[in-house]
Amino acid sequence: MGRGIAVAVFWVWMGFAPVLAYEEVVVSGGGSIRGIATLEGPIPPARTFMLEGSPFSEFCERISDGKGRVALEEYVVGKSGAFQDVVVSVRNVKAGKPFPHITAKLVATDCMFHPVEVSHEEMHAQDSRGHTHHVHPLVTVFENHHAVSVVNADPIIHNGQVFQKENGHIVLNFPLPAASPKPQGGVMHFGRGVMVGQMVCGIHAFMQTFGLVVDNPYYAKTKRDGQFFIKDLLPGTYEVLAWHPHFKPKVSTVTVSANEETVFNVAFDAREVKGRVFESETSL
Repeated sequence: MGRGIAVAVFWVWMGFAPVLAYEEVVVSGGGSIRGIATLEGPIPPARTFMLEGSPFSEFCERISDGKGRVALEEYVVGKSGAFQDVVVSVRNVKAGKPFPHITAKLVATDCMFHPVEVSHEEMHAQDSRGHTHHVHPLVTVFENHHAVSVVNADPIIHNGQVFQKENGHIVLNFPLPAASPKPQGGVMHFGRGVMVGQMVCGIHAFMQTFGLVVDNPYYAKTKRDGQFFIKDLLPGTYEVLAWHPHFKPKVSTVTVSANEETVFNVAFDAREVKGRVFESETSL
């Protein structure tokens, strides 16, 4: 019995009808989707947070601007507008390649949350003066009813809180002891239809990361070059969603043919970003 069928049987037995059961099948002659995500227009300003009054501020100064402020530079743009941290997800897929359960693994380091697989180059960038600074948000993906796991590499305590971004409802709260190699976290139970989760530190408001909730293995996240590649799709027409935490998702219909590569490029308009003064402490 495939994983999707087993899940469907379980939920029916429990008295609930699943929204969609994903069935694992052998994919032969599958197609692929390749593209690049770009950001057009002036890069939006960073959200800033004051360190003054924040616990363990002496340690967190390592990611400050030297003037007691932490800036979340969440719009990382490379050459020709290439846009980092865009998640491209094929939605409502009924069947396809194996889908291993997702445990979202992150590390708390330098007073920021990061997915464990990201490189040092993705975490940092150089400004016009040649100074290295910390880059954020480095987004991830979540799977509903599955775990998030965080290792705290910092010598100070943190606190993990996962919210449903749509309405601010908290779904998980867990401590992060200082410099502990033991992963902390738990299972996240998002509401039906929730697409986005946000993880923050209950001690440091500037420690924020975001995750797109996926229900199949057909997704990819862009790096500094803005490129993504999704392979082994059964031939057919699909809904493809491109998401960044500070934009409305871009949704398009894409047709995939057997043994062929479909090009799908997506552009975000920086002018669509609205000022979020309530999240910038310097505006208070």
